Amino acid sequence: MDLYWSHGPMFIHELMNHYDEPKPHFNTLSTQVRTLERDGFIAHRSFGTAYQYFPAISREEYGSGGIDGLVRDYLGNSYKDVVSTFVRDEHLSVDELRDLVAQFEAAENTSLEK
Repeated sequence: MDLYWSHGPMFIHELMNHYDEPKPHFNTLSTQVRTLERDGFIAHRSFGTAYQYFPAISREEYGSGGIDGLVRDYLGNSYKDVVSTFVRDEHLSVDELRDLVAQFEAAENTSLEK
């Protein structure tokens, strides 16, 4: 996905040029791209018998979808439980959590003023 976001629409052979040696096999790369397309991340335009692929979603949509899926599928669909786990397992301190809350409250107050 990163290569498509960085370089724009590409055919598979163009995509291969962005890989270091040893480059993946054409069929392997084609299968990966078609899987991304099946999952809705990439789309294509036809040029005769060749397909030029391009991102169907933005980096932001891709990132948030991954987080949403992770929370839904593995963390009980509860963001509160996710944050609680981070604090409990000491990946996020209580002070850091307070800072985040203060940032969210400031952002909310700014948007209400507009």
